[in-house]
Amino acid sequence: MDILLIDDEASLRRTLRTTLETMGHAVAEASSGSEALRLLSKQRFDAAFLDLRLGREAGMDVLPALLRDAPDLAVVVVTAYATIASAVEAMRRGAFDYLPKPFTPDDLRVTLERWRQMRRLRREVAELREQVREAYPESDLETVEPVMQQALDLAFQAAASEATVLLRGESGTGKGVLARAMHTRSPRAAGPFVTVHCPSLSAELLESELFGHVKGSFTGAVADTTGKAAAADGGTLFLDEIADLPLTVQPKLLRLVQDKAYERVGETRTRVVDVRILTATNRDLQAETAAGRFREDLYYRLNVIDVELPPLRRRPGDVLPLARRLLRFFGRQSAKPAEAFTPAAEAALARYSWPGNVRELRNAVERGVILAAGREIDLAQLPAPIGSPPPARVEIGGRVTLDALESEHIRRVLAATPSLDEAATVLGIDPSTLYRKRKRYGL
Repeated sequence: MDILLIDDEASLRRTLRTTLETMGHAVAEASSGSEALRLLSKQRFDAAFLDLRLGREAGMDVLPALLRDAPDLAVVVVTAYATIASAVEAMRRGAFDYLPKPFTPDDLRVTLERWRQMRRLRREVAELREQVREAYPESDLETVEPVMQQALDLAFQAAASEATVLLRGESGTGKGVLARAMHTRSPRAAGPFVTVHCPSLSAELLESELFGHVKGSFTGAVADTTGKAAAADGGTLFLDEIADLPLTVQPKLLRLVQDKAYERVGETRTRVVDVRILTATNRDLQAETAAGRFREDLYYRLNVIDVELPPLRRRPGDVLPLARRLLRFFGRQSAKPAEAFTPAAEAALARYSWPGNVRELRNAVERGVILAAGREIDLAQLPAPIGSPPPARVEIGGRVTLDALESEHIRRVLAATPSLDEAATVLGIDPSTLYRKRKRYGL
């Protein structure tokens, strides 16, 4: 390693330098904090040994300046006047370790080996994060459309706060991707990001999933569990499809949001957890509240900041750039030669209404890459609804079937409304009926 010794006593620096050079390290010396900072501006060091008493200077005051100029530097504080208080203060200010004098060569060797191991682990974590980033590209959030940029600006402005945020939008618009991006841009980025998918479990199991349970609290509870709320301590808890949260669980979530307090299933002890809560839904929570399916007080607690993600059909300028980014990603991932769309395929992608939003586009591009035999993806490699020619426009009173009229009317309403709930309201049907009709007509 390249090591910097910061001590005002030349004899001690010489002794320590000889010991470290014998171990194979390159060593530079500084007799003061200002000299150390000057050396740091010219050379990169892996570690520094900092004496707490530097003549008229206090090493404790030099420590933050060293880390400001070299954030990756491992600073080991050394002193002949060791106290628990000074050790705690040094670690609080960012020191890697604290060595009381006198110390042995073995003490130095152990300290530097610990730093080498920690540095290796940090590199491995960085590599794993890069692999995850490549496996799940965040390009879904890139946009040229003002309506999408406005939603992102609001979300990222809210990310720095502790406010609960409600992300609204149709299925597949990227609410989960945005929630994770908000977490990474928040002060809690170093903490965990934990997701609970509300529709996936019964009320009893969902409560256990969220808050944990004690052994024997219900059939199948063979051991204590901590729950997702505890797992998210210090980070972000993301509740996906919050409209499906059972009414019996909603008061307990309200308490978690308000007081950061909860009890595990089958336990009376109150626990406190430090979490920031984000939620998402593809339904109209206000309508759910009016219908008595969602608590009004919980709705207002969750809806401090409301971010609506527009469907892909309202972001026409994003479709082809996003498709090309996904094509490059899946091409690298599968080592396939496909690197472009034919003009006919691009025209079909731009024309399609994308009822499944970004998720459907991602799946379509992945399918195209897998099926492509050459360097281009054509209509034949895209899913049938996308590659089909556009339907002929129908006229009332013309020689067309009722199904054709209904299909065209639904298509136009979908294109003109910002959400499926609003489209269903315009059509005078409930969202589930609209879902079935979209599926029937391939919309």
